[in-house]
Amino acid sequence: VFQVTVQYFRYTSPAEESLKSAPRNVHFPNDVVFQDCVRHGELERIGPFIRGRRVSLDTIYHSGMAAIHEAVLSGNLDCVMLLMKHGADLHHRDEEGWTPLHMACSDGFPEIARYLLSLGADREILNESGEKPADLIDAANKELLELFGLVAGD
Repeated sequence: VFQVTVQYFRYTSPAEESLKSAPRNVHFPNDVVFQDCVRHGELERIGPFIRGRRVSLDTIYHSGMAAIHEAVLSGNLDCVMLLMKHGADLHHRDEEGWTPLHMACSDGFPEIARYLLSLGADREILNESGEKPADLIDAANKELLELFGLVAGD
C-alpha cells in the first residue's frame, strides 16, 4: 500500500493579509445596542443610553416590541424597574396590542406582574385578540392566578 499526503495552501495576497491583521471597528445604531442590553439585563449599560437621550423608550423595534416588552420577556424585574423609573409607558402596546402586563402573565412572571400592578397597570386592557392579561395565565401558575383572584388561596 502506497500512501501520499498532499497539503494545499490557499494563496493570500498581501492586501488580504493586511485586512486580516487590521483592527476592525463595527458600529451599530444606538437602538440596536440598547435593545441587546435590555434583553441581557445589562443594567449598567442601559442607564447611560437613557440619561444621554440616545434612545427613545417608545421605539418599537423590528421584533415588534419596545424596550419595556423586551425587559419583561427577559424576566428581569430590575431591568423592568429601571425602564419604568426612566419613563417607560406602563401601557405601551406592541404590534399585537400586548402590554407589559400581558407579557408578564403569558410568560409566567408573577413578580413582574405584581410590580406592574402596583404601578397601576390595567388588569382589564385587551390585546388585539380580545384577551385580558389574566386570560393568558397558565393554569399551573398558581401565584399569578392568585394575584388576579382566579384561585382561592390555600
